[in-house]
Amino acid sequence: MLGDKFRLRFEKAGVLRLLSHHDLMRVLERMLRRAGLPFKSTAGFHPGPRVVFAQSLPLGVVGRDEVVELELTEPRDSDAVLTGLNEQAPDGLRFARATVVPMKTTAMPRRIVYTLPLPADRAGGVGEACARLAAQAAVWVERVRPSPKGLNIRPYLRGVAVRDNVLSLDLWVTSTGTARADELLRLLGADDLLDAGCVLERTLVELRDEAGAPADPTDTPPDGPADTRPADPAYAARAAFDQPAAASGVAAPGDLSVE
Repeated sequence: MLGDKFRLRFEKAGVLRLLSHHDLMRVLERMLRRAGLPFKSTAGFHPGPRVVFAQSLPLGVVGRDEVVELELTEPRDSDAVLTGLNEQAPDGLRFARATVVPMKTTAMPRRIVYTLPLPADRAGGVGEACARLAAQAAVWVERVRPSPKGLNIRPYLRGVAVRDNVLSLDLWVTSTGTARADELLRLLGADDLLDAGCVLERTLVELRDEAGAPADPTDTPPDGPADTRPADPAYAARAAFDQPAAASGVAAPGDLSVE
C-alpha cells in the first residue's frame, strides 16, 4: 500500500536493549539514509528525520512491539519501506509491520504491559506483594521531575500479578502520566532481580486509535491527573545528588531511566 506516513511496529532486543533512546534515533536516521528512503526533516539548526515514538523505551528494557511513526517526502510502498529498513537494521532491531496512516494521525499510547520472568523461589513472595498492592486504595511514590512531589499511581494500575512465574505489570497511559516499571518493582521488592540478571520486557504498547471497545465499560484509563501531595523532603534531597548511571547513553544493569 502506498503512503507518505507510516506507523511501524518493531522489536528492540539483545544488546540493543542497552542503547539509549537518543542513540536509537541516530541509528534510525542512518538506516533511513542507507535504505534510500526520502524522509522529511525537522526544522532548526540540527535537522533530523520527522519520526515520533509512541512511548520511549526505558534503558535496559527489551521492547517486543514498539511503535514509531515516519514521514516521507513522497509516497512509498509499505512493503518496500519494511524491507528497506530491515535490510539496514543491526542485530537486535527488527521491524514487523509498516502501516500507512493519515498525515494528521499521531500514535498516542493508551496502555502498556511489562513482563519479568521470576526465579521459582521468588514468584510466591512477589505474587503476594502484588495482591497487597492491588488491594490498596492509594499507592504513593515520590517523583522528582518536573518538580518534586508525591504521586498516587494507583489509578494507572490496570493489573499487577504473577502468573506461571512471570510478573505482569499492566498499566494505563494517559496524557497526564502513567506509572513506571522501576517504581513498581521497588514497591514489590523485586528490583534486585534486574541486577541479578533478570530482563524486563515491554510486550505491549496499545494505541488509542487501535484499541477496540472494551467488553467491560469500566475497563478504561483514568480521567484526569493523578492525586499529588507535597514531596518527602528527605527523598527530594537524596534525589538531587543522584547521578545518571551512564553518561554515554549505555545503561548500567538495572537502570530503567528514560532520557
